[in-house]
Amino acid sequence: MTRLAAIDIGTNTLRMLVADRVGKRFRPVARHRAIVGLGRRLRETGRIGKEELSDALGVLRKFRREMDGLGVATYRACGTACLREASNRDAFLAAAADEGVDVEVIGPAEEAWRTWEGIRTGIAGRPGDLAMDIGGGSTEFTCGPGEGESVSIPMGVVVISTLLPLSDPPEEWEVRAVSYFATRRIEDCTRVFGRRRFRRLVGTAGTFTTLAALEKRMTRYDPARINGATLSAAAVRRWAERLCGMTDAQRLRLPGMEKGRERYIVPGALMARAAVERFGVKGLTVSDAGLLEGILAGIGKNGGKRA
Repeated sequence: MTRLAAIDIGTNTLRMLVADRVGKRFRPVARHRAIVGLGRRLRETGRIGKEELSDALGVLRKFRREMDGLGVATYRACGTACLREASNRDAFLAAAADEGVDVEVIGPAEEAWRTWEGIRTGIAGRPGDLAMDIGGGSTEFTCGPGEGESVSIPMGVVVISTLLPLSDPPEEWEVRAVSYFATRRIEDCTRVFGRRRFRRLVGTAGTFTTLAALEKRMTRYDPARINGATLSAAAVRRWAERLCGMTDAQRLRLPGMEKGRERYIVPGALMARAAVERFGVKGLTVSDAGLLEGILAGIGKNGGKRA
């Protein structure tokens, strides 16, 4: 048995999963997450903001202490869209290393198929599935691990919120603008799939898990209840419309809403609705597992640092 840790440094959220590898299976030991908005100022300045950088380093400091306390043998920390673009990326990486966390910036292709591998650990992937991972800085569509089976769109909930900011509550014209933008970007960028029909759309990451938690009115987040949860196309549309008509404070009071996500859930829900309509599916299946689990599964095969 080997104790491993995977860290995902996203544009909006930092996450860590510690698990024991028992044969070919993983037994989770601890999960941690923090919404810091690392890429909140990226579109305006091209840089990670000082406050966000400091907050992220504080989270990594806690992750390092947790790994030490739990006796982690090997870990892998991966940065995605924000760290691919930020002009002060090297300064962040050096500061993270000073906190004891060596961060590797991975490309869109690896992010996509790592997500695919992670989803397979959470729910059984099968031919005809299309996975969608809505992040803060990018969105990936993946139907397999092979070349040409994934596409990464440099559009996420933080990016949209910066380019097309919403009032509180959003104005109708603002919602229409975000919806049009998301729809066109998804349609244009997924032409690589041609007229291919998919039997199931699998959604992973915060937008989808939050929509599932809202649908279930969860007062305490439970990954076991989220993995495999389904949302009909009608439910996705209903939540998108409802969330667009609320203030941040009203959304935050909904059972299932995570603090820090009340603003970003609006563009996320509109993107989810656009994807359901683009691929003509009857609904979607939600996976709590995704990139983080894919990083964990790849430790040993694709790098990893001794803790």
